[in-house]
Parts: sequence; C-alpha cells; structure tokens
Amino acid sequence: MEIDRVAAPDYLPTEQDILRVRVPTTGIIEYPFDLDEIRFSYLSDLERIGDPEYLPTEQDILRARAPTTGILEYPFDLDSIIFRMVDVGGQRSERRKWIHCFENVTSIIFLVALSEYDQILFESENENRMEESKALFKTIITYPWFQHSSVILFLNKKDLLEEKIMYSHLVDYFPEYDGPQRDAIAAREFILRMFVDLNPDSEKIIYSHFTCATDTENIKFVFAAVKDTILQSNLREYNLV
Repeated sequence: MEIDRVAAPDYLPTEQDILRVRVPTTGIIEYPFDLDEIRFSYLSDLERIGDPEYLPTEQDILRARAPTTGILEYPFDLDSIIFRMVDVGGQRSERRKWIHCFENVTSIIFLVALSEYDQILFESENENRMEESKALFKTIITYPWFQHSSVILFLNKKDLLEEKIMYSHLVDYFPEYDGPQRDAIAAREFILRMFVDLNPDSEKIIYSHFTCATDTENIKFVFAAVKDTILQSNLREYNLV
C-alpha cells in the first residue's frame, strides 16, 4: 500500500511525491518564471501521466511547447490548396536569421500572446513582452519588402487572458487603458487596438483573429478564414476582383 511505502524508515520521496505536495499559501507570491504558462491540468493528471503505459492525448500534445529556433517550413493541404507556412523564431537572437528572407511573401501571420501583457522579456528583465511585440509588429508592417503582403494578426491565448485578467490588472502595465478591470473582452479589444493603431497605411487592412491554440475547432475556423483572406488578396493583386 502507498501508506506503507511512505511510512518506511528508508523512505525517499519520488518526483511524483514531491509534485503532489500541497503547500498552503496566503497573499501573493511572485515567481521568476512564467507561472501563467504552466498548464496546471498536468499537475491534476499526475497519476495518468505517471502510468508506465501512458500515451499522450491530443490535448497533452497541443499543450506541449518548444521555442522556435531557426526557420522551419510546413507545407500543408487545406481544402485541396497547398500552403507553405514558414515558422520563424521571435526571439531577438533569431530575427536576424529571417527578417531579410521573405521579400514579397503572400501573407504574414503575426502571433501575439494576449497573456504576455504583464510579462518581461527573456532577454531583458526591464522590458515588457507586449511592448516588444508591438515594436516588432510595427517594424514588419512598415518594411518596404512587405508592403504587398497581407497581414493577419493572431491574438492567441485568449483562454489564459480570461484567467489572468482576474488578478493581474491591465492598467498596471498599460496606464492608457481606461476600461473596466477583470473584463477579458475589454482587455483583448484594447490590445487589438494597440496593434492596429501601429499601422500607418490607412489603405492596408490588418486582418485579426482572437485564438486559442488548444481549441481545435477555433483553429479550424480561423484557418478557413485565413485561407479566404489569402485567396482574396491574390485575386486583388492580379486585378481579378
């Protein structure tokens, strides 16, 4: 029995034992890492994951994360149309590898994590992640090489924003926000406006979508819309609409 193992004189806790420990807390604890990005569903699934015959579910796979380094290309078929998606690293050290490589690409999908409004950069603890995303977004949409590329803005992790906005107030990081607190809809609309307002070209449309990467139905819908956006842009470019 489990209690016999724990009560044994030579007992040493396993990794699972340590993870199962519940420590009562009061007040607010600050962590030096992105606690918000840790999916606590894993902690509640320790028995399942610790099983020797464990196989990851679709949600387990979707929640796994690895930073993009270098340039990765993913060709895929969407409704009998072949798309080539090129994934590039967003970290400062990665940008110099790709920023000059994509002259006249059909479309740019720019991904923003809504939950990063109160987080700092990995490269600099004095700089806000969302401010850095804004600066990069403005650089990309004003690059001469990208003037004929459609721009699609993915505002991702809307689910994490809904959780975080209840205790981390947007106005503490963006004083110009004058909307209600603890309101995820108002917060995400404000963040969307911040990015759209960076566009200096009134004739250039920024196509935006609020997304949750772990919600497969949401992503299917969004990519269907993206496909239509890209096709319409191509038709306009060749004066076919």
